[in-house]
Amino acid sequence: MSCSQCSSPLRAALYIRVSTRSQEELSPDSQKRLLLDYACSRNILVAPEHIYMEKGISGRRADRRPRFQQMIAAAKSPLHPFDLILVWKFSRFARNQEESIVYKSMLKKLCSVDVVSISEPLEEGPFGSLIERIIEWMDEFYSIRLSGDVFRGMTEKALRGGYQCRPPLGYRIPGPGLPPEIVPEEAGIVKMIFQAYGEDHMGLGELCRRLNALGFRTAKGNLFEKRSVKYILQNPLYAGIIRWNRTDGNSRTKPREQWILKEGSHPPIVPLSLFCEVEQRLEQESRHSRSEPSPAARHWLSGLAVCPSCGRSLAVCTRRRKTLPDTVLLQCSGYLKGSCSCSCYLTEDAAVHALHASLEEIFSKVPPSFLPCYRLCPDSPSQDPSLQPSLVAALRRAKAGLQRASSAYLNGIDSEREYLENKTRLTGEIELLLHQLDSRSFSKSDSEKNTGSAQPCSPLEVFFSCSSVSQKNRALRSVILQMTFFRKENRLAIVYRSVPDPSTGLQSG
Repeated sequence: MSCSQCSSPLRAALYIRVSTRSQEELSPDSQKRLLLDYACSRNILVAPEHIYMEKGISGRRADRRPRFQQMIAAAKSPLHPFDLILVWKFSRFARNQEESIVYKSMLKKLCSVDVVSISEPLEEGPFGSLIERIIEWMDEFYSIRLSGDVFRGMTEKALRGGYQCRPPLGYRIPGPGLPPEIVPEEAGIVKMIFQAYGEDHMGLGELCRRLNALGFRTAKGNLFEKRSVKYILQNPLYAGIIRWNRTDGNSRTKPREQWILKEGSHPPIVPLSLFCEVEQRLEQESRHSRSEPSPAARHWLSGLAVCPSCGRSLAVCTRRRKTLPDTVLLQCSGYLKGSCSCSCYLTEDAAVHALHASLEEIFSKVPPSFLPCYRLCPDSPSQDPSLQPSLVAALRRAKAGLQRASSAYLNGIDSEREYLENKTRLTGEIELLLHQLDSRSFSKSDSEKNTGSAQPCSPLEVFFSCSSVSQKNRALRSVILQMTFFRKENRLAIVYRSVPDPSTGLQSG
C-alpha cells in the first residue's frame, strides 16, 4: 500500500485506548502489537512518536483525552506527519457518534487523513459509510448501556456502605476493595479544622490563613482556600458516613433526596456530634450572609487594582448594614478565599479621592496632544431596548467561543496562528457588543469621527461625568496600566502608560 500521488509508502499514527469500565477489550500492549503487525504487512510506516496510547479513559468525551487531542493537533499541522490513523476498533476512536463524525470529517476534508479500523474493514462507497454509521451508533449504545450498568453497581455498593471515590485529606486506601484507613498526620489537620470552626467559631477565611501559615496543604498539595476547607467541613466521611451520588457528571449538586448516605466500615476522624454542629453553623451562615460580591465587569476598577502580595485583582464587595448606608469596598480576592495573608481593605470613596488627586496631577503635566480624545455620542438605533436580550445572548456566545478557542490552543488542537485569528475576530465581536450595550456609545475618536455633533472629552472628563461603569473603566484603561494599594502605608500606587514627557514619571501614590 502506497500513496496514490507518489511511490512512497503510507505513514500512519496508532491510537490505542483502554477504558477502566470495560473488561472485554484487548490490553494496550495487545492492541499495539496487532496494529503494528497490520501496518507491517501492508508496508505502512509508523513513527514511534506517533503512537498515542491512553489508559483508563472513557471514549465518551474527546476533550478529556489529552493524547487524542495531541494526535488531532499533529494531523492538522502543516508537516502532515501521517496519512492514516489506525485503531483496533472504531470504538477506540470514539464512543460518541456525534464526535466521531465531526473528527473523522475534519480529518478527511482538512487534513487528508483517514481513520481505519483493522478489525472492522469497510467497503468503499455509500454502503461502507452506512455500515460505519451503524457501528458508531452501536458503540455509543453499548457505552450508554454500560454506563447504566456501572451506575447500578456503584449504587448497590454505596447502599452497602462501600467507599468508591478518591480518598480525601486524612485517609488512604490500603488496597483494592478495602475501606479507607486513617493517615495520622493528615487526620490531625482535619481535627484542627473541625475544632477551630465548630468549637472556636473561627471564620473560614481566618482558618485558611492559619492553615497556610502553618505550612499545611490540601490533599493535592495546594494552598487552603475557603472552598477547600468548606468541602472538608461538609464531607460526612470524616464522621464515619459514606456519601454518594451527590453530584452529576458536570459537578452540579443534585437534590439532597437523591443522595445516598450510609454508615461506612471505615474509622471516623471526628465525632458525629461535632460534624452535625459544624453542618448547622454552615447552613446558618449561608442563609444569613450579608456580603454580596459585585461582578467585576460592572465596576469601574475592574482589572485595574491588584494586591501587592499575590498580584490578584481586588474584588468588589458590598457591605450591607441595617442602620447605615451600604459601603462599597475592595479586598484582595486571594484574601477573601483565604489563600493570601495580605489584607488590601480599601473603600470605594478612598479610591475615588486618591484617583482624582493623581489624575489631576498627571494630566496637568501631560501635553494635551498626548491625551486620548473621546466623545460621548447620542444613543444610536441599535440601542433599542428590544434588542438588548439578543445583544446579551450574542455577547455570551462570543465569550464562550473565545473560551473554546483558548482551550483548543492549550490542548494542542489549534495552532498558534489559528488561535490568534480566532482571538482577534472574537475579541472584536465582544468589544462591538459591549459598545452597543452601553447606554451611551463610547468610542475613541480620530480626525474622521470628530466631525459629529458630540464634543470630544478627555478620559478625566469621561470618568467624572459618566454614569456608565463600562465607559469609566475604558477611560481609565486608556491611561492607567495598573493600580496597587499598600494598606500599611495607606498608599495607592498608580502605574501609567508611557508618556512622551519623561519628567511626568510613571508612578503616583
